[in-house]
Amino acid sequence: MKRFLAIYTGSPAAMSRWEVLPEAERAQRQAAGIAAWHKWVADNSASIVEMGGPLSRTKLVAVSGISDIRNNMGAFTIIQAESQEAAARLFLNHPHFKNFPGEGVEVMECLPVPGQ
Repeated sequence: MKRFLAIYTGSPAAMSRWEVLPEAERAQRQAAGIAAWHKWVADNSASIVEMGGPLSRTKLVAVSGISDIRNNMGAFTIIQAESQEAAARLFLNHPHFKNFPGEGVEVMECLPVPGQ
């Protein structure tokens, strides 16, 4: 089995659309989303290597020093699958973008370090 890093993405614009929803609607969507997420985890538990979790604000470390930056990464999960296509299929209709303001899930293989 290969390992894959799944990065849940969402833009500030998507989050803004979520924040303007009426409180009752947002609470209902959040409750439904959490239930759907738990179901997704249960349905895919054999493929989940590390559940991961939300990501915080970002610091960029570069030759010029350390700076604050923004990106669209919101959370991560590590999964295992036979192929990248099979890994990606696990996230079709995921609650991240069906119930929450997320916009997508990027799936990339975790490659071995050369020479090891």
